[in-house]
Amino acid sequence: MTEQLRLMAVHAHPDDESSKGAATMAKYVSEGVDVLVATCTGGERGSILNPKLQGDPYIEENIHEVRKKEMDEAREILGVKQEWLGFVDSGLPEGDPLPALPDGCFALQSVETAAEPLVRLIRTFKPHVITTYDENGGYPHPDHIMTHKITMVAFEAAGDPERYPDAGEPWQPQKLYYNQGFNKPRTIALHEALLARGMDSPYGEWLERWKQFERRERTLTTYVPCDEFFEIRDKALIAHATQIDPDGGWFRVPMDLQREVWPTEEYELAKSLVDTSLPEDDLFAGIRNN
Repeated sequence: MTEQLRLMAVHAHPDDESSKGAATMAKYVSEGVDVLVATCTGGERGSILNPKLQGDPYIEENIHEVRKKEMDEAREILGVKQEWLGFVDSGLPEGDPLPALPDGCFALQSVETAAEPLVRLIRTFKPHVITTYDENGGYPHPDHIMTHKITMVAFEAAGDPERYPDAGEPWQPQKLYYNQGFNKPRTIALHEALLARGMDSPYGEWLERWKQFERRERTLTTYVPCDEFFEIRDKALIAHATQIDPDGGWFRVPMDLQREVWPTEEYELAKSLVDTSLPEDDLFAGIRNN
């Protein structure tokens, strides 16, 4: 196709775009693809996970503005565009029984109502491909699950002139993917490679926790080669300073080992309106030549 390709990545909070599919986005930006991140919430209820910044009164009192500035920096590093959908972070409920979600938060919105700003954004940006989370949210944060729900509705509704008639001219995206970068085969491969080198692995606890949850293995359909952009991915992630400890487990795996053992980011093709053969190595497979 002769027009510019467009990719939209729908995420729950600022920082999710840098931990899920960031190298893929940077790769496509380098190829001239127009990439837009849609961020559902402002991350207002996110905990300060970087121990170096915990207890900072300014950050605690201005977390929304701090996370917005972090997102601005990460966006510049990745070379993507970014839009806020304007919902309020639901927080991650903890305890037994779990507490009720806070009034007005994203996860308590009606799915049909909450999908409207995403439909509007799809019709404005006109993406050929959309990425989001699977029905489990990647992990069961209520905002991640809600992000999945509104993206599924918006993918179907954006091309239907009878739905959301006041949200712009219809546009039908051609493919929808679930991010599956935190998959078991990748984790095992990196874990075993670290141990074979006589190094400590940050993945041992992950693999133990995996045994505790009976979750079906996802079908990985698409492996995007993007190891040239792993440094950009990490730089964007570190820009979310309240969320990421630069000395933490994220960054303990040597870059040369990552590139040698697992040089791709993975996706699960959830919907496609074009013919494609699996496995793929390109989110735009079946679209580029149409």
